[in-house]
Amino acid sequence: MRRAHRQGRVILVGAGPGDPELLTVKAVKAIGDADVLLVDDLVADEVLQYARSDARIVHVGKRGGCKSTPQEFIERLMIAEARAGHCVVRLKGGDPFVFGRGGEEGEALRDAGIVCEVVSGITAGLAGPAAFGIPLTHRDVCHGAILVTGHAGEGADVGPDWTALAATGLPLVIYMGVSRSEEIRQALLAAGMRADMPVALVQNATRPNQRALITSLAAISGDICKYRIGSPAIMVIGETVRYAYGAVEREAFAENVAASKG
Repeated sequence: MRRAHRQGRVILVGAGPGDPELLTVKAVKAIGDADVLLVDDLVADEVLQYARSDARIVHVGKRGGCKSTPQEFIERLMIAEARAGHCVVRLKGGDPFVFGRGGEEGEALRDAGIVCEVVSGITAGLAGPAAFGIPLTHRDVCHGAILVTGHAGEGADVGPDWTALAATGLPLVIYMGVSRSEEIRQALLAAGMRADMPVALVQNATRPNQRALITSLAAISGDICKYRIGSPAIMVIGETVRYAYGAVEREAFAENVAASKG
């Protein structure tokens, strides 16, 4: 039976990019203490091995381009379970506060008078590039990096200002951008970014089936289609991509794809 706490609480837990070994110790402890876990679609199944056998696990799929559980329903469920005296873990891929809607959920919980804690996780925008030797900052190349979503939020009239982002000269780490790669490509070229600017795409970061494509801004849309890059994937655009391990030619990626299929 699930254990009741005198005062219910919610913990927003980042499950990391996929590899369960990248979970923090604090995340493992929180998962093991949960009476109820609300689990996002991008959380690896192996992460749930740390849950108690009597914990209630509710899958609340949240993935760009796919049918998702309404955010309002998730928030109501968290509040109801916490008010019932349970320890609720909202388990998210990556980090709760990096395109994880943790800010919205934290606000809803505070408004409801529910105790809320946040356990950070490693976001795919860091882990994905690192898996292939791509630094987001490098003292010889740039003094920062920008994490940005590739699409406008629900109800938003406009998306990212690609002209302003290009003007910074900083590497762009783009989440949820694959489906809008042509729009992004055109906007960055129109903003003056070089056509030969190196681009990396990392699909299924840190998982056994992860793939990486190194290409250029000019060729990005065609190569995404040619090599069938799909969600979840991180896009990195900038000079730091040149530090990727191994060859940076598209032909090398094609060989890797062929090998994985063989």
